[in-house]
Amino acid sequence: MKLFLITRVVPFVLQLFVRFIYLTSKKVFHHPEIDLNEPFIVTFWHGELLMQPFNYKKIKPKGKVSAMISEHKDGEAITRTVEYLGIDSIRGSSTRGGAKALIGAIKELKAGDDIAITPDGPRGPRHSVADGIVAISQKTNARILIFNCKPTKYWQFNSWDKFIVPKPFGKLEFFIQEPFDLNSLEIDEAKELIKKKLLLNSME
Repeated sequence: MKLFLITRVVPFVLQLFVRFIYLTSKKVFHHPEIDLNEPFIVTFWHGELLMQPFNYKKIKPKGKVSAMISEHKDGEAITRTVEYLGIDSIRGSSTRGGAKALIGAIKELKAGDDIAITPDGPRGPRHSVADGIVAISQKTNARILIFNCKPTKYWQFNSWDKFIVPKPFGKLEFFIQEPFDLNSLEIDEAKELIKKKLLLNSME
């Protein structure tokens, strides 16, 4: 019964609530011009992930994106929720199923589809950048799109990622930066660049 609640009931209710927040909020989009046929690595902080499916669908209405989500049981509810919002999943992270997830992500990009990564997930530290995103970008030559979402009114959890849930009837500012590649950078330089760009429009 508990498993049914976590994997079926909670995600269904949660996605309805997320849609309600989006529909009742004023939306402002700060988006670049992109090639809709180019496959990208979409990245955002773990604490800002809740509204990012809408950010993606605004810039790529017909795009297909798969999010890398932990194989830990806690990832199941997130997987089901984002599926309701039109986001597929690749199960695995830096701590569980990493090699399988890496191969899956490379296959998606080579097939012409996008992938989404929270570089500080699944367990932090907050605002850190794991190696995986750099490895995937440099192996596939895929460019990176930085996503942020800043609500004017929100609840913030006391979790490791300071998870943000926007409140209804506020304003949502969605940001996507110009795409960039990591081909000429060493791994530490690449991680520092990603972190710097992610922090530019992030919630504190």
